[in-house]
Amino acid sequence: MPRGQILLLLLLTGLAGTAGQGQEWDLGGSDASVIAVPNGGPWGDWAWPEMCPKGSYASGVSFKVEAPQGVMEDDTALNGIRLHCSRGGDPSGGYTAESQSGRWGHWSEACWCPHRGRLVGFALRVQPPQRGLLSDEVAATSARFACSDGHVLEGPGSTWGQWGSWSPQCPRAVCGIQTRQEPARGLKRDDTALNDLRLFCCP
Repeated sequence: MPRGQILLLLLLTGLAGTAGQGQEWDLGGSDASVIAVPNGGPWGDWAWPEMCPKGSYASGVSFKVEAPQGVMEDDTALNGIRLHCSRGGDPSGGYTAESQSGRWGHWSEACWCPHRGRLVGFALRVQPPQRGLLSDEVAATSARFACSDGHVLEGPGSTWGQWGSWSPQCPRAVCGIQTRQEPARGLKRDDTALNDLRLFCCP
């Protein structure tokens, strides 16, 4: 079985074990696919997938970001990503899909694809592991999302790290999200919060 199909099967198995946490979706037996990038951070575990309501798709996004904390303080940078879902490009429904987010920072205002566009792909800015005695690991620091008309939505994250390559694009639109989060490590420990991201294409 090709690696991509194995990954999708594992993710769908995970979805079956998180019944009630998604929003009216059943991906079993559908042609839903997953898009990912190769440069995500190495820490933490994959949280539950969260889907837009059935019949809708992601056309906007907002970002939870902790501002730089200063010298000798612990930074986490990008903590969360929230998809804003719509039907027919109408953003008035108020539906969102979030998966797990870190505890630090504040949410930005929603950024929307213009011209009733849809989210179709993404890229992550990630600081690679520093592994120094006094280094401050932050993992994912910002994200970009590609709209169906070619417009790019970029989050207000920090400038640390490097941009990786773009994910493959969904044929129609993005309909769900799954994050890799490192949980809080306690007082005087080095936290990274959001490390990696996967998006689900609409079936």
